[in-house]
Amino acid sequence: MPASPSTARAINDRLALRLLQQEGPLTAGRLKQLTGLSRPTVADLVERLTAAGLIEVVGEAGEQRRGPNAKVYGIVADRAHLAALDVRTEGVAVAVADLLGRVLAEASLPIGGDMATGSAVEQAVALVERVVKEAGADRLHTVGIGAPGLIDPASGELRDSSGLPEWHRRLVAALQERLPEARVSVENETNLAALAEQRDGAARDRDTFVLLWLGHGTGAAVVLDGALRRGASGGTGEIGFLPVPGATTLPSATDCEGGFHGLAASSAVVELAAEHGVPAEPGQEPSEVGVVRAAVGVVRGAAGQVRAAEGEGSRPESPDGTPGPEHRFLDALADRLAVGVASVVAILDPGCVVLGGEVGQAGGEELAGRVQDRIARMSPLPTEVRTTTLGGDAVLRGALLTARDRAQDDLFTAQERPPRR
Repeated sequence: MPASPSTARAINDRLALRLLQQEGPLTAGRLKQLTGLSRPTVADLVERLTAAGLIEVVGEAGEQRRGPNAKVYGIVADRAHLAALDVRTEGVAVAVADLLGRVLAEASLPIGGDMATGSAVEQAVALVERVVKEAGADRLHTVGIGAPGLIDPASGELRDSSGLPEWHRRLVAALQERLPEARVSVENETNLAALAEQRDGAARDRDTFVLLWLGHGTGAAVVLDGALRRGASGGTGEIGFLPVPGATTLPSATDCEGGFHGLAASSAVVELAAEHGVPAEPGQEPSEVGVVRAAVGVVRGAAGQVRAAEGEGSRPESPDGTPGPEHRFLDALADRLAVGVASVVAILDPGCVVLGGEVGQAGGEELAGRVQDRIARMSPLPTEVRTTTLGGDAVLRGALLTARDRAQDDLFTAQERPPRR
């Protein structure tokens, strides 16, 4: 059944808005080329979107720089302001942006585990209000929050979890109370990171992939045929609970230490580095990012020296001819990560796995290449293992992208509604 005239107009208008978001300001002629619509149809949609205050003339193009065909249209950036939050167990980061997604102000705040719930919530809300003021925004239209834990697919709320600080769950309600006009939504942090990698990062050319989050904890996000998959209870990607060989116990419903989390979470990575004699970066306390970054730096430096002396293909070794401790540490870490990746590959066959988070970024190609080599030996399914291009910033970026999409959709839907009589 062909679409009704009103439905066809809505589809065309949304297509034009998406192109203006992706490509930047465009002339009506360029919109015609990109959409394949007729000149009168493009002229009508430009008139509708301009009248609705969603787009405006931002300049002129062409040699003559005059006439209707020379007008360049762009999205009205200050029509709405958005906030994105990355909520971690140890703190919160906030960014405020315009409707184009341009960040106007941002800040972060550490929140210690010994801080009272009420104080933690109040400090986080105050941070949001301060960043909004610094951005010069009168009010927020949409707030997107990325947090660890399960999101109930029915209610969209952060589900109770014994492993998360209570202030995480209280924060969403507090923001909605202090910002009553804003649309506040929360999404699992790893899912948001995957959306960011898909739109702006390492998976831009992939419709199907898995993001393995490596940071303070572990997680995974699954994108199949271009769509994020959340599962029946919102728990798709809870890879920390995956039973693994070598663990002294099995994970439980409230404790994932006996699962993959116990192999690849921050404390496990630091302990593994210590076992291999790999120190943290000079002057820094041992951390999962610090030890991985330090090991990669030594391996890369040694590899460069060996290549210069002996040619490509040599591996960095100690004076006695054995691999150095940094090399052995990265190999051991890759062995651990390959356990989780191989399980995901066997079930989903995604063709691509992105090592994300701060540890994935610190490990870079040195770590990703090692994991890919192991998967090639463990599985008959061809799988490319990539390193994140966004690192820990992916969560905030994903929250901002989803907030922008929701705001644009809401503004467009509002202008579609007939006026009340």
